[in-house]
Amino acid sequence: MAISPDKFDQFAQMADRLPGMGRDPAAVRVRIEAMEKLLERMFVIPGINRPVGLDVVLNLVPVAGDLVATALGAWIVWEARNLGMSKWQLARMAGNVGVDTLLGAVPFVGAIPDFFFRSNSRNLKIIRRHLDRHHPSTATIDVPVARR
Repeated sequence: MAISPDKFDQFAQMADRLPGMGRDPAAVRVRIEAMEKLLERMFVIPGINRPVGLDVVLNLVPVAGDLVATALGAWIVWEARNLGMSKWQLARMAGNVGVDTLLGAVPFVGAIPDFFFRSNSRNLKIIRRHLDRHHPSTATIDVPVARR
């Protein structure tokens, strides 16, 4: 059963009204920043105050964890492609995901380099630079959180 074009248009309009679900650069920025936070800065390790995310945790699961982490990193690159970023930027981002995948390929030990090489944070930095230059209205102000 195929979806009629009218139903698809209705769904697209409804999705555009939900926060962070549209196709506009601001909505894409919200989604990518949320994914980067999930993958790289989900919680802080007590004692060393170093943020860790799902990317490091997934590397503790041999093979399947690496595949999931790579797929989530590739999704960020796919969203960047939808923003119209240059092939050079996309190649750099894909390279970051590839290096992350290779570093994480060693079971259990692969989580250690992933702790230091944060491909998704690097890719977010590339995307933010692009958005700030080509879509300045999407810029957000990061307010530092006071530590106790």
